[in-house]
Amino acid sequence: MNVAVIGTYNGRVRLLRPLFVARISAGFPSPAEDWIEGRLDLNRHLIKHPAATFYMRVIGDSMEDEIKEGDILVVDRACEAEDGDVVVVRIFNDFTVKKLSLQHGKLSLLATNESYSPIEITEEMDFEVWGKVLWSIRPH
Repeated sequence: MNVAVIGTYNGRVRLLRPLFVARISAGFPSPAEDWIEGRLDLNRHLIKHPAATFYMRVIGDSMEDEIKEGDILVVDRACEAEDGDVVVVRIFNDFTVKKLSLQHGKLSLLATNESYSPIEITEEMDFEVWGKVLWSIRPH
C-alpha cells in the first residue's frame, strides 16, 4: 500500500462547523432538535502537533480491514510509535502504511490484508518510521 501527501495543516486555518446538542440515533429515529451546542473545529480534535501533521491519501489494499484505498490519513510525525500502532514508514525511497510489530527483538511491518506477507526490517534497509497514523477519513 502506498500513500501520497496531499497537504499539511499550518495552524492558521480554522474549519468551524456547527456541533448540535442533539445526539443522532443509529437505531430508531428521534425527534429533530434545532439546538446547536457550539462550533466544532476538527483541527482541534484531529491534530495534536500542527507543524508535524500531514494528510496522506491511501493507494492500495494491504490495510483493507482498517484502512481503505482512497482514505485520507492524518499522520503525526511528532508522536512516538509503539508496538501495534499504524504507521507510515519510508523504506529506501518508498512510503507505505502498515502496523508496527516489535516482537522478540525484531521489527516487522504487518498488513491487515492476509494476501500480504510481513516485512521484516533489517539493518541493511534504509528505514524510517515517518509518522504515526492518528485518524483515517473516508467517505460513506
